[in-house]
Amino acid sequence: MHDRQPSTLLELKIRELGMTLGEFVEHAEAFARDHGERGTISLRHLQRLISPRDRPTSLRPATRRLLEAIFATPAMELLGPPPRADLGEANSQVEAEEASSVVADWQREAAEVARLVARSARVDREALDLLASQVENTRRLDRRFGASTLLGALRLHAQHIEQLLTNATESGIRRSLAAVLVDAHTLAGWQSLDRGEVVSAWRHYGRACDAALITESVALHAHALAKQAVVLADIGRTADGAAMSGYARSLGDSGTAMLRTWLAAAHGEALAAAGKPADSLRAFDEASAAMPPPCFRASHGDEEPYVGLDDVHLARWRGHALSRIGHPEAVPVLTGALRDHDAEFTRAEAALRVDLAYAHLMAGDRAATDEQRRAAIVVIDAVGSVRQRERLNTCLAGSALIN
Repeated sequence: MHDRQPSTLLELKIRELGMTLGEFVEHAEAFARDHGERGTISLRHLQRLISPRDRPTSLRPATRRLLEAIFATPAMELLGPPPRADLGEANSQVEAEEASSVVADWQREAAEVARLVARSARVDREALDLLASQVENTRRLDRRFGASTLLGALRLHAQHIEQLLTNATESGIRRSLAAVLVDAHTLAGWQSLDRGEVVSAWRHYGRACDAALITESVALHAHALAKQAVVLADIGRTADGAAMSGYARSLGDSGTAMLRTWLAAAHGEALAAAGKPADSLRAFDEASAAMPPPCFRASHGDEEPYVGLDDVHLARWRGHALSRIGHPEAVPVLTGALRDHDAEFTRAEAALRVDLAYAHLMAGDRAATDEQRRAAIVVIDAVGSVRQRERLNTCLAGSALIN
């Protein structure tokens, strides 16, 4: 394959031999040796001979005889322009080779697309259930053991789902795959945040929002946005976090009672972080009022997000907001939540104890603060939560209890 037309008959004949310039130099040396010629030609000299700009006006006699012997053509003709007929034939050959290459490339790429589409076409309800169950199993393991050993596998799982979604053609399968992808990315976002990988968390939540748009589920989109708002609160952009959380809440206003409860509580936490205590407590009151009875707290379907919320979790969230705004009810609310806490939610216990340590500190109870600090560190170390350790250090900054 050549980028330009040959400028001399010599260059054209070398191309016809199917050689590069370097290969022809070696060929010329072998020819001279085999035929008793004394002439030589270097690569640099050959490049000058075929160059339209640097071409020398004469050849050394030995070199001229060597070239004429190789090609059976006078040197003057070799250094002149190629005949138009030969040039046309060479161009036709090059064009034919290029056309053949383009066709071959197209065929390879078409076969690859067909393979990818056929692979996604094998996705059925059973496959969707298997993909979703892998996310759910990761979630349950994460509650007990933390994200340190699980996040890598979850990210690979999300990439696999994305590939299937990209190449799926049936609209219903695309929406269902996107719903599983929302769940995978929101969980990966939460695990990334827990490990202190804030940029990755932000990107995972962004991808969850993008996938939610494919599902056409307002509920999934609202849930992903509210999750992303937590990142803003964690990095100090609390006003932005409260605004995003408020928008997510309004977006999900037509969702189930369970989703509305969760969104109101998430908004309450964001408002507490933004320094709006009255609005925060009002949001939690609205969350409590919206909480459905246990018999109506059904598991989520394709168009509903996973919402891990019950009365104890809601009390824990409210206690977190109360401790953040320095409310005197923080200690009793958090103590009650810790008493009723499900032991399966290990990392949630770490967050609870961090909040309790801070609430006791604000109440002036140093002994209780130290007790909860020590207990929090044990749980934080068990699950490897960078986020909760940072929260503990930040909450108790300046205290003599921090070693």
